[in-house]
Amino acid sequence: MHLVLNPNDPVVSVRLADEGFAPYVWGNDFSFEVNAYARADRHKKVEHWPLDMITPYRKCYGIDPDEFASFIGAPDSAIFMAYLDDQPVGHVVVSTNWNGFAHVDELAVAACARRHGVAKSLLDVVKFWSHKKKLQGIMLETQNNNIGACRLYERCGYQVGGIDYLRYRGIDPQTCEVAIFWYLLFESQV
Repeated sequence: MHLVLNPNDPVVSVRLADEGFAPYVWGNDFSFEVNAYARADRHKKVEHWPLDMITPYRKCYGIDPDEFASFIGAPDSAIFMAYLDDQPVGHVVVSTNWNGFAHVDELAVAACARRHGVAKSLLDVVKFWSHKKKLQGIMLETQNNNIGACRLYERCGYQVGGIDYLRYRGIDPQTCEVAIFWYLLFESQV
């Protein structure tokens, strides 16, 4: 997708996903470059995590819009799409988790639209949605090879709640990929 933005300051808007969700997903590149694996430490800021540098490669999670089709219009889940100057460029899938937290099932921004506040806008909508549902906070997962996402979550007030070194070993026994679980805790709901 070739994105043409307002050169001064593109406008970000977010709204519920509609029938345009699947074509938007199929028509965008959500890959990112991996050039290091971070050694996550829940007691240190992301900027202080040691990095194991590697030969760079592109990572893509293979987003499938059909996986979340039942979320559209469901009472305990939602899909929100972000737009830059009215062009769809990002989405977040959120659901109510069993533990009283909102669970971000997926957050993605098209490669051509990064660094314009799209992901933060989507996280702000998730926060609003979660407060409306009277949930205790938000949880999500990323990996130690997506250092940009880790920095974003930390900037948005999330904290590392857990690190799982074995989560991806069933897919690849030799993987260096580590799951990092992030939480944004709300003040007690009164």
